Amino acid sequence: MIGWRALSGLLRAARGSATCAAAMGAVLLASGCATPGRLEAVPASMEVEAQPDIPNVRFFPERDPAPFVQMMAESWEKERALHHLAPQDRLPPVAHLSISGGGQDGAFAAGLLNGWTERGDRPTFQMVTGISTGSLIAPFAFLGPSYDPVLRQAYTTVSDKDIFTKRPITAALFGDAMRDTSPMARTVAHYVTRQLLDEIAVEYAKGRLLLIGTTDLDSREPVFWNMGAIASNQSPAALTLFRKIVLASAAIPAAFPPVMIDVTVNGHHYQEMHVDGGATRQVFLYPRNVHLGESTVTTNDDRDRSVYIIRNARLDPDWASTDRRTLSIAARSISALIQTQGMGDMYREYLTSLRDGIHYNLTFIPSDFADTHASDFDPVYMEKLFERGHAMALSGTEWLKAPPGYEPGELVRSNAPEARDAAATRSAR
Repeated sequence: MIGWRALSGLLRAARGSATCAAAMGAVLLASGCATPGRLEAVPASMEVEAQPDIPNVRFFPERDPAPFVQMMAESWEKERALHHLAPQDRLPPVAHLSISGGGQDGAFAAGLLNGWTERGDRPTFQMVTGISTGSLIAPFAFLGPSYDPVLRQAYTTVSDKDIFTKRPITAALFGDAMRDTSPMARTVAHYVTRQLLDEIAVEYAKGRLLLIGTTDLDSREPVFWNMGAIASNQSPAALTLFRKIVLASAAIPAAFPPVMIDVTVNGHHYQEMHVDGGATRQVFLYPRNVHLGESTVTTNDDRDRSVYIIRNARLDPDWASTDRRTLSIAARSISALIQTQGMGDMYREYLTSLRDGIHYNLTFIPSDFADTHASDFDPVYMEKLFERGHAMALSGTEWLKAPPGYEPGELVRSNAPEARDAAATRSAR
């Protein structure tokens, strides 16, 4: 449930601390301090082979798209069996949902989904992906309207105390994060239960997919986790791993502790250090090196596809006078980096959608929502943002067909929906 804005908040807090310099001086004189330990990191040449307690449930999208292609092929076969379709029959239209990071701004997506349900035209998404705060929203969005009340509760009633406790300033040098997220682990455990996994497993058996993204900090690469495959495993390790991935996807480096995931290669035990998926992606759909439009030709899956992207952030410039101090400059720079990274991710998904013939739909927090928050997780602020998203959905949110800066239909390839529609119109004439 954490967003990168919290890291900027930490820097601002440190900047304003009158005792910061004195405390750091004391730290340098301290003795007997030890940094947290870990098992050996997976050697670079073995990372793809490394397996957690439940094997074959994740992949490195930048390295090898084969696991994703295999996962999609299996998904299509399950759908065919569900609909009693022959191999040559065309599968029905599908919608995909991608939920970005954003910390407490995830209240926007929670409100939007609730309002979309009430409006009556919310799809059953064939694939749902989530990053950071989106990693907690995604399982409930995947399971559908019956979990709307859970999303409302999670994003309108929690506060800082439900997410973290502050650590002493010595943690900056001798710890692995400035805050302890044990409260968040308990919050995740409250919502992510064996019953939840069983319900996800039922949908996974129908061919539906739930993916969550983390960042492997050792390799500095995104990792996509097949949460349906994990949920389908009945061992106690499944629930533990599922919860770990949700925590890892929201673990802002330096602000919140990384999540250590034990893996094995050739009988040797290693540990991977996973942090916020937002370190490498703010939103994702599938690996860019997978040409879905081309692969469907060989799998008889030439179906109509739409993607809905919920960006839990404003996209307009956020002007503020910046103090000429190191931490103030660092905080402002991190904020700018996150904003531009998020824009880049939306552009990438737009171009991928055009290439692969997918209808692109985007929504985000409007620029006229100017409420401020008193803390990292301010329930008053989140309630207002939830209601804004809820109202937008009820009134029939006009999903943008291209990211800001593009006009719908620009850079259209011959297999894009717009091009196919135009060709059909010409043929009809």
